[in-house]
Amino acid sequence: MAGAAMHNFFDIVGFDLDGTLFDTAADIAAAANHVLALEGRTPLPAAALKPMIGLGGPHLLEQALKATGGCDEGAVARLFPEWLRYYGGNLVHETRPFPGLIAAMDALDARGVKIAIVTNKREAFAVSLVEQLRLTHRFATIIGGDTMGPGNAKPSPLPIEEMIRRCGGGRAAFVGDSIFDTLAAKRAGIPSIAVSFGFLQGPVEELEADAVIDHYDALIPALERLGSA
Repeated sequence: MAGAAMHNFFDIVGFDLDGTLFDTAADIAAAANHVLALEGRTPLPAAALKPMIGLGGPHLLEQALKATGGCDEGAVARLFPEWLRYYGGNLVHETRPFPGLIAAMDALDARGVKIAIVTNKREAFAVSLVEQLRLTHRFATIIGGDTMGPGNAKPSPLPIEEMIRRCGGGRAAFVGDSIFDTLAAKRAGIPSIAVSFGFLQGPVEELEADAVIDHYDALIPALERLGSA
């Protein structure tokens, strides 16, 4: 039913950004390697850096430094501003939507579902990244890790609750790739879907999502099952 969410479906579907909507690993890794080079360290291959991504820039820098010679006390605090500067200027050289995403969004649009982003990435970076990919018009709202104030990023439920408020209320579900995503959804009282192709820190089953998908082709069927549960 175009123009309105179908019976037993959802009015709002929210998405995490990094590792969920978009494969941002190469650009995030490039920023880490930029900092390593400034420190005289040997750059790490993207395959080595990818498992370090997903828990924030400071965590990534700490792990990258440890892997290339050690991380002195205070090193992350000293280097993180340069990581932010470089990454903020190089957001989308390699970043792309995951396979099947655009078709899944088209299917949600056809059902009248509002689509939103709730990420722990800084709001300004998230907005700029989506703008550079020319996809801003696809999202009802974009909420960043700093949007709700210090200490209120996921796994706090506040960004999810704000997403629902901004989208006009209704039945919502959330799609992500981390424990922050599934916990935030659970605390907000909505179902979650985990993507197995994301920036996982362990087995996807450990996220305890209500459903798991291996490709965006499976998103609509998963939402239909959750909607009728």
